[in-house]
Amino acid sequence: MARYDFDLFVIGGGSGGVRAGRVAAGLGKKVAVAEEYRFGGTCVIRGCVPKKLFVYASQFPEHFADAAGYGWTVPEASFDWPTLIANKDREIGRLSGIYQQGVEKAGGTAIHSRATLVDAHTVHIENENRTVTADQILIATGGRPNPHAALPGHEYCIFSNEVFDLPELPKSIVIAGGGYIAVEFANIFHGLGVETTLIYRGKEILGRFDMDMRRTLHAAMEKKGIRVLCHTIFEEIQKNDDGRLAAIVTGGEVLVADQVMLAIGRIPNTEDLGLENVGVEIGVKGEILVDALSRTNVDNIWAIGDVTDRVQLTPVAIHEAMCFVETAFKDNPTEPDLDCIATAVFSQPEIGTVGLSEDEAAKRFAALEIYRASFRPMRNVMANRDDRMLAKLVVDADTRLVLGAHILGPDAGEMAQLLGISLKAGLTKDDFDRTMAVHPTIAEELVTMYKPSYLIRDGERIETA
Repeated sequence: MARYDFDLFVIGGGSGGVRAGRVAAGLGKKVAVAEEYRFGGTCVIRGCVPKKLFVYASQFPEHFADAAGYGWTVPEASFDWPTLIANKDREIGRLSGIYQQGVEKAGGTAIHSRATLVDAHTVHIENENRTVTADQILIATGGRPNPHAALPGHEYCIFSNEVFDLPELPKSIVIAGGGYIAVEFANIFHGLGVETTLIYRGKEILGRFDMDMRRTLHAAMEKKGIRVLCHTIFEEIQKNDDGRLAAIVTGGEVLVADQVMLAIGRIPNTEDLGLENVGVEIGVKGEILVDALSRTNVDNIWAIGDVTDRVQLTPVAIHEAMCFVETAFKDNPTEPDLDCIATAVFSQPEIGTVGLSEDEAAKRFAALEIYRASFRPMRNVMANRDDRMLAKLVVDADTRLVLGAHILGPDAGEMAQLLGISLKAGLTKDDFDRTMAVHPTIAEELVTMYKPSYLIRDGERIETA
C-alpha cells in the first residue's frame, strides 16, 4: 500500500474545507488544510457573517424612529462608518482564528499558502516551495464575484469582496444585480443613509423566489426610497473628473454615483489550481464536475462547496463536507441531500422561504391550494409604520402536503429555519392546522390560515368564494 504524507489534503480553508478537515482529523486521519488568504472563506471573511453585521447596523435608523411610538425619546443619532468597519474586522479576525484553531485542535495541520495540484497525489505548497503527498485530496476553493470583464469600465466597480472595507461610506451607490446579494446590499446601503439605485436585467428581482415575495419586497424597497430599475443593464461605466462614476444604462440614462457595485453572480475558483495536470474535468463555468458523492472523474480527488456550482450556500458546503467524510473515511457512501433547502434574504423586510414557489408547484402538481395572509405586524402599529407581513403556504390539494412556505417580514429567516424542519419531515396542511398557535406572534398565521385564498387547477388560478 502506498505511503503518503497525509491521508487527506484539503485545498481551501472555508466552511466546507475546514469542516471536512476537522472531522477527518478527529477520526485520527493525518490531515492538512491549505488556505491562501484567511481561514473562514467567503462566508466568514467577506460573505454571510460581515453582511449580517452590516444588516444589523443598517436597521437601527428604523428602530430609532419606531421608538417614539412606544414612548421613547431618542436623541438625534449619528453613524460612524470607520467604527463599524473596525468592529467588524475585530469580529472577523476572532472567527477566522477559531476556524484555524478548529483544524489544529482536531489534530490537523493548518497551512497558510496557495496549494496546487502536481499530480493525483502530489500538492505544491507555494509559500514554502515544497511538495507533499496525500492519499485523498479535497478541493474546496469556493467562488468569487463575476467581474463582468466585458463591461467597459468594469475596473471602476466594486464587488462584495471590497464592499466590507471601503475607506468611507459613499453618499450614493448604484448596484447591478437582482439576486440576494444585490438586494441585501441595496437595503444595507439605504439603511445607512446612502442614496441607492438597484438595476436588474430581468423583469423582477430575486428570480426563482416566489413571485408574491418578489413583488412585495420590490414595492417595499421603493416605498422606503430605493430606486429599482428592472429590464436595465449597464452599458458602460465612466469615471468623472471629480472621481465620481457615471453609469450609462439601457436607454442612455446616466446614473452618477460615488460607487458602482456589481453583484451579477459568482464564478468558481478553479484557475491555476493544476487541475489540468491530473485531468480533473470542469464545466462551462469553470466549475469542478462531481458525481453524487462529490467525487471528480479522478478517483481520489473530490470537490465540495461553491467550486462545484451546485448550491451556493454555506450550510450546503458544510453538509457536503460531512457526507464526504462519511464516504471517504467511514465506508458509508452518502450523497448530499440538496432537496428542500430553507434560505433567507436579509433584506428589509426579510424573506424566509423553503420548498416550492407557487409557479414551480403549478408546473408539477395538477391541483394546489394557496393560503395567503397579508397584515401589519403588531410591532408596526404603535410605531405607525406601514410595513406589512406576508405569509404564504403552497399545498398539494390531493395529498395536503405542504410544498412551500414563504414569509416576508420581521424575523422571516428565523421562521424559515423551523419551517424547513416541517417541510423536510413531509408534514401536511392538516398537521399545521392541528398545531396550537403561539399568541400574539407573527408566526401564528402559519397555523391559523384555515381557508385557501385561491386554488390552482392545471396552472390556472381559481378564486374561492
